[in-house]
Amino acid sequence: MLLASLISLQALQDALHIIGYPAIALFIMIECIGIPIPGETMLLLASFYAATDDKLQIPIVIACAAFGAIMGDNIGYYIGRTGGRAFVGRFGRYLFIRLEHLDHAERFFQRHGAKTVFFGRFISILRIFSAFLAGVNRMEWRTFMFYNGLGGIVWATYVGLLGYIAGRYFHEHFDQVEAVARTVGWAGFAIVVIITIGVVIFVKKRITHSIATPETVDKPKEHSLR
Repeated sequence: MLLASLISLQALQDALHIIGYPAIALFIMIECIGIPIPGETMLLLASFYAATDDKLQIPIVIACAAFGAIMGDNIGYYIGRTGGRAFVGRFGRYLFIRLEHLDHAERFFQRHGAKTVFFGRFISILRIFSAFLAGVNRMEWRTFMFYNGLGGIVWATYVGLLGYIAGRYFHEHFDQVEAVARTVGWAGFAIVVIITIGVVIFVKKRITHSIATPETVDKPKEHSLR
């Protein structure tokens, strides 16, 4: 993401040094609203420092990250629910998105919305847009809130402990930790894309096959006259 690349690691370090714990919640909240800034990198950095510097405590780092993730996703959900369809209707053609696509996505969220909200937290790009899409497709808020909260807590704990444990072993080599986390996130995204393409191809083949071989209608049996 262009915006994320413009925010250097030094800028994250300065924000963490000046603002402290609120910087963790703020960066992650902004990312979850749908603005692509390095929120996950901020969490990794803070948890990494918690292992090497006693100024930060890992339980508070994780709590701030979970709070920022849950709040940001709820704001993203509200934006998507109140203005998402209007935005797509007006600007969707520039993004190759039509309202019919949202109708298909709404049916998808009715079946798999909970899994998308929970597991999307761990996947690059989906982490930024899953809450907005849930709102656009009018996923029931209580269901969204439960899986969003659960996903936010699990994600913050997982990434926070990853950064903390890595800080114990890598010490000053944070770039190696960030590279591993980024690779895992993009690998998850690639897997989702491959599975989605496979499902689309499979469904299209089934539809084509059903059209090519229409069902035969049983004719009423003729009773022989004796």
